[in-house]
Formats: sequence, C-alpha cells, structure tokens
Amino acid sequence: MAARRAAPPFRRVLIANRGEIALRIIRACRELGMEAVAVYSDADASAMHVRLADRAVHIGPSPAIDSYLSIDRVVKAALSTGCDAIHPGYGFLAERSAFARAVEAAGLVFVGPPSGSIQALGDKLQARGFARRAGVPVVPGTLEPARVDRPDEVASIVAQANEIGYPLLVKAAAGGGGRGMRRVAAPADLPAALAAGSREAADAFGDGAVYLEREIIPARHIEVQLLGATGGRVIAIGERDCSIQRRHQKLVEEAPAPGLAPDERRQLHVLAVRVASAAGLVNAATAEFLRAPDGSFYFLEVNTRLQVEHGVTELVSGLDIVREQFWLAAGRALSAEAIAASERAVEPAGHAIEVRIAAEDPSRAFTPTPGIVRRWAMPSGPGVRVDTATAQGDRVPPDYDNLVAKIMVHAGDRPAAIGRLRRALDETEIAGIQTTLPFHRFVARHPAFLEGELSTGWVGDWWDGPAELARATGPALLAAGLDALGHGLATSPVAAASMPPAEGGWPGAGRASGTDRWRP
Repeated sequence: MAARRAAPPFRRVLIANRGEIALRIIRACRELGMEAVAVYSDADASAMHVRLADRAVHIGPSPAIDSYLSIDRVVKAALSTGCDAIHPGYGFLAERSAFARAVEAAGLVFVGPPSGSIQALGDKLQARGFARRAGVPVVPGTLEPARVDRPDEVASIVAQANEIGYPLLVKAAAGGGGRGMRRVAAPADLPAALAAGSREAADAFGDGAVYLEREIIPARHIEVQLLGATGGRVIAIGERDCSIQRRHQKLVEEAPAPGLAPDERRQLHVLAVRVASAAGLVNAATAEFLRAPDGSFYFLEVNTRLQVEHGVTELVSGLDIVREQFWLAAGRALSAEAIAASERAVEPAGHAIEVRIAAEDPSRAFTPTPGIVRRWAMPSGPGVRVDTATAQGDRVPPDYDNLVAKIMVHAGDRPAAIGRLRRALDETEIAGIQTTLPFHRFVARHPAFLEGELSTGWVGDWWDGPAELARATGPALLAAGLDALGHGLATSPVAAASMPPAEGGWPGAGRASGTDRWRP
C-alpha cells in the first residue's frame, strides 16, 4: 500500500460544485497530495470552499444556469488552470452525460462513471430494462415513455395505468429528486398529471419523457452503495435506509438499514451488484430499491454519482469513498480496503445516522428560508461528524439547494446512535434563519423512529409542523420574556411549570434561547 500512495492519482483537480460537498472533496484532495481548484459564482465569492481551495475561478453570475450548470465555463476553468481531472460532486452537472462527455473530449478525467454509463443508467427506463434483463425485480410499471404529446395515445396510456393499478406515480425518465413526479389516485387525474409531470421534467432535465410506476404503500426506501473498477468487478459496500423524506427528497439516512437480517442484506447487495454489473458500472454509484410490506425488494433506479448521504456508509464501513473514487478514476483496481469493507457489509459493525439540516421551515411544509446566519454552533464530541461549509455571518442564498449542514453520528448499535444523535442535536445552535433542526429533534425522540418503524410516508403520518411549532415556542417565548424582565428560569415557578420536560424539549440554558430554534 505504501507504493500505491507514493504518487497521488492526479496532480490538480477541479471541483465542479459548491458548499459542503466541494469542501469534502477539497479535503480528500489535500489528504491525497493533490491541488484543488474551486469554481464560484457571484453569490459564492466569499464562500468557504473558495477560501480553502488552492485556486479559485469565477464562472459567472449567481443563477446556476449561468455558472454551475454551464458545461463550457466549467471545462474552460479546468483547462485554464491546468487540471488533470474534474470531480462533479452531487447535483448540478454530476449526472449529466453531456458534461462527462465534454470532460472526456477535453482530455480530462471525469471522477465518476463514464459518460456511457451515466447515459445508460441515468435514464430510468433504460435502467429498469437493465434490471429486468438481469433478473432483478422492478416496481411494476411501464418500460417505454408515455407519449404525452400524442392525443391518440391517451387511451393506450390509460389502459396501461389501469393494468398497473392505482394509486400510481408519473415519474421523469431523465432525473430524480422528485422533479416531474406526480401521484395519481384515480384515472380522471391521469391526463393532468402526465402533462404537469412532463413539463416539470423538461424544465429540470431538458427531457420531458415520463413513465408510469405503481406506488407501493407503505414502502421503505433502501439504497446500496456500489463501487466498480475498470476490469468489470463491482462490489457493494453496504446499504442505507433513506425512508424519511419530504416531497420525495431525503431528510434522514442511516446505515445499515434497520431490521434487515444478514440473509436479507446479502440478497439486496446481490441484486444491486447484478444491475450495476449488467450496465458495466465503473467508479461509485448507488442502486435504489423499495422494500414492500411483505419484505420484497423492487429496483427503482441507479444514481451514477456520489450521494449526499455517503458519509454514513463511510462511518460504518471505515472506507473513504471519495478517496476510492479518485483511485478508480485513475484506472486503479478496487483497493484492498474497499474489498474488505465489502466482505464486512453483510454484518456491519456499528450504526450511523445522518440528518440534513436545511434552511427550510418545517412548520410551513418545509418552505425554503434563505437569509443571514446570525449564530452557528455545531456539535462535537465522540462519534459526531459534521459536514458543512457554513459559518456564522454567512448568507444562505436563494439560488441553490438550501442544505447547510449534515450532522452524522456513529455508535456501537442503533439505540446508542440515536442517543448520540439527540445529544448532538441538543448541542446545535443556529439563529438568523429557520432550519429543519426542530423537525430532526422531533424525529430523534419519536417512538416510531425509535422502534425502526420507517416508511416513505413517515413525515405525513407523524409530523404536524404547525402543532409542534405552537407546542415548542409558547414556553420558549414566555421564558424569553421573563429573562428580558430580569427573571431567571430558576426563580420563576410559572416558567418552570410551563417548560417542556428535558426529554421532549431543550435542556438547561438552551431552553431560554428557544426562540432561535423556532423563529416565531
């Protein structure tokens, strides 16, 4: 291993992203002895990833379409700074096969699956075809795009929908993140859902193709982390449960998936490797599945990029996935560490949980809340990892994804990890913007979560944002008012009686600053 690490995989790498993932990749570059080049828009001129990179290149105004989504500007920035490779991170251009092709055509290395794999697996209909041909069960639905532009095809589409059964989902073929997705409860709603889903997909991905898929209720969303080498070998590093979501976007992830027996875990990993191998996967990707109430696994899609939640798999497996990406992109075989992690994946040691802290108001259907961060204190201590590029005084812009931090914990088992998560969330201080922090505190103490009762409908089943806001801020506002009048909580029996118990609220002095946790 000493010889392998003697020379870095590349000399200089451009990171085609921003925020915490750009910082994560910069750190990996530094540890491997590579120079890191950042790109930035007007909104990010003073951002942390710009300050910490070896070099930084301005690529345009704040709107992403004119900066981070501009293939020409990103590739030009890499060439002008003498880079050998480009790492796309996640989001933005990470799953655009046109971007990977442009990088390859410029003589640079794309740190991720090659353009052909992205094109083959990035189209969900093609990926469903790969899975079916590989003998992997897929969610019942169509394998061809619905011809929403052909009025004469409406009757055929309705017939296919009736065969699939209701409720069903209209889904975009070319992308994810819930964009283009519409739930259809009855036949009368299908035409409008097809039209709206196709329009949104075209706007988001430049491709309006949609297809139909049965909605499995209740379902768990479980994904498998994969690594593939140029020689054709693909391995599974472990799986993550990502069931707690809002608008089909993840809020909480944990590894391993709770409640799976070793045989079930092994079966899932085999299915994921089979799909990826059929498509010739190289580098890192994730195969996503739904688990039905009867325990059956159904293939959903493959994400041909690094996932936001890769950190929980790193904590459980002990593997640095970004480091592995760089070595695989440089043409190396799967490392001994990766192979060892794969061999341990069926019976992993320990448990990790991640919560995504976003600038959103969970009392108002997770509405985005950009603004200035007035106070920022992240947790620390044993078993706590925080991935963030946010600091006190920073502005969270409205132009991009509003993720501001990922708080991760790792412990010997799931109950210990949940206890550590509670402690970490109680240490967290954010003011100036409303975030999802109150929601995550709620989850970490909810009996259904503690028992591992997870599903993609969890938020709708258990979370009532306005009610939780009223419950939490009433006592906090009273305490704040008494403090303003010079009364301490300890000397106020009214305040003491009004405060929620420590288990369900904020312990100690944190209670007095409760108005910052929930902005009234």
